[in-house]
Amino acid sequence: MNMDQHWVLRTDISGMPLEWVSCRDVIKLYYLEQVAYTCGDVTQRVYGGTCARTGLRSVIEINSILATHGQCRKPGFCSPDYVPPLNNSALFARDAWLCMYCGGEFDRSDLSRDHVTPLTQGGMNLWSNVVTACRRCNTFKAGRTPEQAGLQLLAVPFVPTHAEYVFLRARRVLADQMEFLQAHFPRRSPLRNRTMV
Repeated sequence: MNMDQHWVLRTDISGMPLEWVSCRDVIKLYYLEQVAYTCGDVTQRVYGGTCARTGLRSVIEINSILATHGQCRKPGFCSPDYVPPLNNSALFARDAWLCMYCGGEFDRSDLSRDHVTPLTQGGMNLWSNVVTACRRCNTFKAGRTPEQAGLQLLAVPFVPTHAEYVFLRARRVLADQMEFLQAHFPRRSPLRNRTMV
């Protein structure tokens, strides 16, 4: 059995999404008595040894969503001014692996990060100033703004909230996990209508 075939959505005790953890991590959290409660469907059952005294075999049911006691390793992520770290994986997922200039869908290897206002013109490396671009469009645009290059953006870049960032970092999102995460997205989030990553 592959214990890491499904990723579990870990939340704090209030239900705020924190991160994705492997099934091995979930077993460790149970052992450390950090699990407060579970939600979602049971995705796996992990069997342990048999108790010599009772003759019963231990089993841990792993749900798709798990709330834990304790502090988050990333303090401040709930604040309105929280900005998640910018990386290409999350950026490309935010933009649905589409070039924000030509609208083409590309493999990761054919995508790049484009600065709407180029760094050479005082632009910053911020979520609100970067979009996904195919290599052809990014090369054509070069050190110009979209207006200077005669290009038009298909979507306005936005800064994801922490819950949106957790979604963007996912490999595969189960339906119950997606429903749970979407409940934490802003009402007008462009990610609300997305299906699974």
